[in-house]
Parts: sequence; C-alpha cells; structure tokens
Amino acid sequence: MADKLTQRPLAQDPHAVRETREKNLELAIGRQIRDLRKRQRLTGTDLAAQAGLAVGTLSKIENGLISPSLSTLQALADALRVPVVHLFAGFDQPRGAMHVKAGQGAEITRQGTRAGHQYNLLGHIGSTDSGVVMEPYLLTLTDESDTFPVFQHDGMELIYMLEGELEYRHGDRLYTLEPGDSLLFDADAPHGPERHITRPIRYLSIICYAQ
Repeated sequence: MADKLTQRPLAQDPHAVRETREKNLELAIGRQIRDLRKRQRLTGTDLAAQAGLAVGTLSKIENGLISPSLSTLQALADALRVPVVHLFAGFDQPRGAMHVKAGQGAEITRQGTRAGHQYNLLGHIGSTDSGVVMEPYLLTLTDESDTFPVFQHDGMELIYMLEGELEYRHGDRLYTLEPGDSLLFDADAPHGPERHITRPIRYLSIICYAQ
C-alpha cells in the first residue's frame, strides 16, 4: 500500500524567524563567546584561565574590540567545549537567492536528455552552511520523448505534476501521477517515468542531497 500522509508534528516551525544576526564579524564572535560562557556559568576569569588568555584580552574579544587569531579562537572553543565553527554562528553571512523568470530556466544535459526528456534547471546556489544541495528542474516530455531506463542517485526527490499523466516507477511500485499529484521518495532506489499516458507531460523534479 502507498504511504499515506499523516498528521505529525513538524520538526521545524516553518514560520519561525531566527534572532537577528550580527553583521560585524568581531561583534558576532564576541557575543557568541559571551553567551556560551554565561550558559556554562563561567566567569570571565574562569574562561580566560582555561583558554590561557589575560582577562582584559577576553573582555576585548567579547566586546568585539579586537579580532582574535585562529589559535585564540581554537583555545576559546576548546575551553567552551564546542567546535570552533560554532563561534561564528551569530555572524550574518550573505544568503543566496536566485530568481528565474518564466521560460528562462537553463536547458541542461542530464542522463535522460538523450531520450528526448527536456530538463530546465530552475536555479542553483553554491555551497551553504546548511550542507544541503538542491537541484530544481522542470521536465518536459512530448510525443518525441522515449521512455527511459530508471535512474538512481543520492538524496531525496520530490515530483510535482503540472500537466499530462504518467506512470512513475519507484523501486517495484508504479504510481499514476496527474496534475497536482506529488511523489516524495528516496532517490537511491531505481526510479523514473515508465509510461507516458497523456502528453505533453510537465512536472517539477526537486532533488536534495548532502553537499
């Protein structure tokens, strides 16, 4: 039987807003160190001693008045028992966005292209702190498109039907997809559009995998 969507609590609040991040790197690092120190109920004297720093130096770091060296940051991270990258968590780094106008998605070559499957990439952002890559495609299948052997790749994939009707294989199951239908699956299983029922067919394919 096909898995049914059930009412489960979301792991994330989609409407939550993170607290304002600091645009100045020194201030962001200083605030993070101070917050971590207070959470661990350490005094400035305690942390300075554990990190091998003068109390005055630690005070200047926490107030964003000096730019600490990497070795100093590593010493502070060790004393606070956190990865050094955690000290940069409050910094407001530029966050990418890409706007693609209708009909302007770049047509690219992928495994199914030689079978007449048209792939239009709808956007691409390089490496991010999330550690996740997303590839959104608009796929078009016409009367000239062939059926194609199944694919396998890393990550998760979401199919959302826009036009036409097809049977889509995932592992040993076939799913009939019509406009408005979606299919979310583990992409490591063999999958692909197996039978074109009504053409033209257009659907969104959104692939996510570890960076």
